[in-house]
Amino acid sequence: MRRIRTTADAEPVQIEFEGKPVRAFAGESVAVALFAADIRVLSRSLKYHRPRSFFCLEGHCGACLMRIGGVPNLRACMEPCENGLAVEGQNAYPSPDLDVLGAVDWLFPKGMDHHTLLTGSKILNSVVNKMVRQLSGLGELPDAPAETIPEVEHRSPDVAVIGGGPAGMAAATAAARAGAKTLLVDEHAELGGSLRADPRIDPADVARRAAEVRAAGAAVMTGTTASAFFPEDSGGVLVLAAPRSLVRVRARRYVYATGGYAVNRLFPNNDRPGVLAARAVGRLLVTHGVRPGSRVCVVGDDDYARALSTALAAAGCDAFAIDGRTDTIAGVRGRVWVKGVDVRSAGGNTRREACDLIAVSAPPAPASEAPRQHGCAVALDPARGGYAVAVDADGHTSVADVLACGDVCGHGDANAAAAAGIRAGAVAAREATA
Repeated sequence: MRRIRTTADAEPVQIEFEGKPVRAFAGESVAVALFAADIRVLSRSLKYHRPRSFFCLEGHCGACLMRIGGVPNLRACMEPCENGLAVEGQNAYPSPDLDVLGAVDWLFPKGMDHHTLLTGSKILNSVVNKMVRQLSGLGELPDAPAETIPEVEHRSPDVAVIGGGPAGMAAATAAARAGAKTLLVDEHAELGGSLRADPRIDPADVARRAAEVRAAGAAVMTGTTASAFFPEDSGGVLVLAAPRSLVRVRARRYVYATGGYAVNRLFPNNDRPGVLAARAVGRLLVTHGVRPGSRVCVVGDDDYARALSTALAAAGCDAFAIDGRTDTIAGVRGRVWVKGVDVRSAGGNTRREACDLIAVSAPPAPASEAPRQHGCAVALDPARGGYAVAVDADGHTSVADVLACGDVCGHGDANAAAAAGIRAGAVAAREATA
């Protein structure tokens, strides 16, 4: 049994996976419900039909695309469970767990150049092209067309904060308390971001911070994605994809607190299901009360990796660490799911360790696409995760009406992100209402 706890108000529901009933709880993601039910393989890769499961559990890796409620290509980690919801795999026959099309991977063990899969016959080429498109398809069209066209809303806050993690919540609270009309946008169902995956943070503290945002008077839109910024549209407009509408936002000041993406490490077969971001493992444990595995290999020697190892042990998991420097992963055993790792020591010796999960901890890559689209300058800083938004001490970017804070400016701890958010939110409010 993977579940080690549930909240008192969790509503039990039943979803269907490939026609079979699965117990779940209303509001939790489909990916979490399937993992808790020991359903491991969710999809297959496009070209080689290799088994896939989620990696990040945050909607960014694209490894858990499924057909959900008759709609293809939905991220299972972002879709909430509801009673009677039908969930199916894609790009697999007869099922994701046992896909006969996976023979492609065996037939081309050294890789396949699909550009050479041509014949001298125009007719045969047409047949082959059709077959290849079918093999690499991403599902069929939805069962039924959308019943309604999303409404278009218009909002004009003084300050728009994009991202509801520690930096974003702090920025929105500071801006609203300073008297600015504030809008906070986050793509997840609940505020908290990386705090909800951190075993060092009391969940009650996360709930308190989220409550402070609303108590300060900020408007909050969860389950809403900042899709694009269009500078050519009358001075610029930020377009949000909300659950039932499109929202056009024109703010006096924008504060990007979009955080960072979970990053995998380089080692052979790092794409195997069961190789998860450490933050995904923390989210399973902290937010969802799901025991991630029996014997877990934690890769990394940073503070988060050590805290996760301690939390896993407290939850009854046998956790062991590989620091990623003196000891490295030389290979992963298991195809449909991780069964073990080959560990190479600094001296070159290799040993085998059994495990049923690998938690990879690495500095997150700044999620800088949105501020870059807004015109903000970035700087490459490998030590802080990649291309970070360049800011001054107050969070100003290279664009006059845009500020940024938190991991999008380079990875730091949650306290530093919150402190930067407070400064950026207060400055944005002051400038927007001047």
